[in-house]
Amino acid sequence: MAARHILAIDQGTTSSRAILFDASLGVVASAQREFPQHFPASGWVEHEPEDIWESVLATAREALAKGGASAADIAGIGITNQRETTLIWDRRTGRAIHRAIVWQDRRTAQACAALVAAGHEELVAERTGLRIDPYFSATKIAWLLDNVPGARRRAEAGELAFGTVDCFLLWRLTGGAVHATDATNAARTMLFDIGRGAWDSDLLDLFGIPAALLPEVRDCAAHFGDTAPELFGAPIAVRGIAGDQQAATIGQACFSPGMVKSTYGTGCFALLNTGNMPVRSKHRLLSTVAYQLDGQRTYALEGSIFIAGAAVQWLRDGLGIIERASETGSLAEAADPEQDVYLVPAFVGLGAPHWDAHARGALFGLTRNSGPREFARAALESVCYQTLDLVEAMRADWPDAGAGKQSVLRVDGGMVASDWTMQRLADILDLPVDRPTVLETTALGAAYLAGLDAGLLPEPDRFADMWRLERRFSPAMAASERKRKVAGWRDSVRRTLSST
Repeated sequence: MAARHILAIDQGTTSSRAILFDASLGVVASAQREFPQHFPASGWVEHEPEDIWESVLATAREALAKGGASAADIAGIGITNQRETTLIWDRRTGRAIHRAIVWQDRRTAQACAALVAAGHEELVAERTGLRIDPYFSATKIAWLLDNVPGARRRAEAGELAFGTVDCFLLWRLTGGAVHATDATNAARTMLFDIGRGAWDSDLLDLFGIPAALLPEVRDCAAHFGDTAPELFGAPIAVRGIAGDQQAATIGQACFSPGMVKSTYGTGCFALLNTGNMPVRSKHRLLSTVAYQLDGQRTYALEGSIFIAGAAVQWLRDGLGIIERASETGSLAEAADPEQDVYLVPAFVGLGAPHWDAHARGALFGLTRNSGPREFARAALESVCYQTLDLVEAMRADWPDAGAGKQSVLRVDGGMVASDWTMQRLADILDLPVDRPTVLETTALGAAYLAGLDAGLLPEPDRFADMWRLERRFSPAMAASERKRKVAGWRDSVRRTLSST
């Protein structure tokens, strides 16, 4: 009997998940396991590579067991992962030479500032579409080479391998047989020329990184290799890899230029499909690879909001005015419509398109009658207004924006369960907001890539037809009210920015 299932590995920042899908991408079984976070110094964040590996292996085995599936039932494995997190390991033993340096880690901030001061920002932006920032992998690699005894000498001798989490997992899954990544993860290293689709020798020289460390870069849907037989009882082909936000874009079937998805978790990541040409942002967004299939790259503009669901956590943990996040929608609905209270949630600065690290959060428009209901509404609305800022920056950056084509926003993540928030998002954006039936879009994207390579699932245009809408939220706010509320938000942000 032919293999009719797909196993998706979703390796995140705080936990690893495995989801077993059937041939129609229905969820059969899932498993999840958290692992420890390490904070060895202020601003430093690390993961123990063995914790990552053990959590992935355990959840994959558990999902198979729950679903009553064996290796013979699996057409392919798809991997999606926390992006930018950096590992270097010994090619002979497969053991990391240091803990993984996580994407959130800021230890290389001084090195990045020095590179900017030396005038290298234009080169990096032109080749990679990224900003020089500790967020990305390049300066993390350099730090490891310079701070782990003997690492640079061993790297130059070809004894060590670098990879993002997907690459490390692929190495382990294949028993060290394959050292490869996909184009979406390569694009987040600050070493990859996204126009040429290749590692860039000028950037390797700039950051002092030996080419011998680097993995091969492949399509997102490809036969990356087979798992070692002892892991699951028989080999399983690894057939798909994409970074988490790109996998969500794929899972949302955003395959046409102009389509936008926005993922609402602690923060928010929005990606706009810009087609087959990278777009240089004039509004401090990132240009990145959305996916690569059959050797053809599709690009995206990406914007990030630092505080989305975290604003609701602040209401719960900071102010103590709610016990559960689910309470915020009903509180917001009961808020006084005559009060215009604005929360600018710059608790850790403002992200795109403002990029003001020194701004701090503020509440505006308070009266003696302002209370928990108005605070809840302001927190939820702040996510909507920040999304508007991102969408408008994307429209300004994308050459075809004048032709139209952000006609709908597809959403996923924990916050989208709130009907009130999604309706207000549609009202503020003046766009329809579509919530899919399957909210596990990151794992779904990884599963689709594996199913595509296995021949189990159709090409992107036909897969897009499989995307299912759970509910569309259509704009219902009067234009005059929307204009007034947006103007109030913009005035509040202006008062919050550190430069004013």
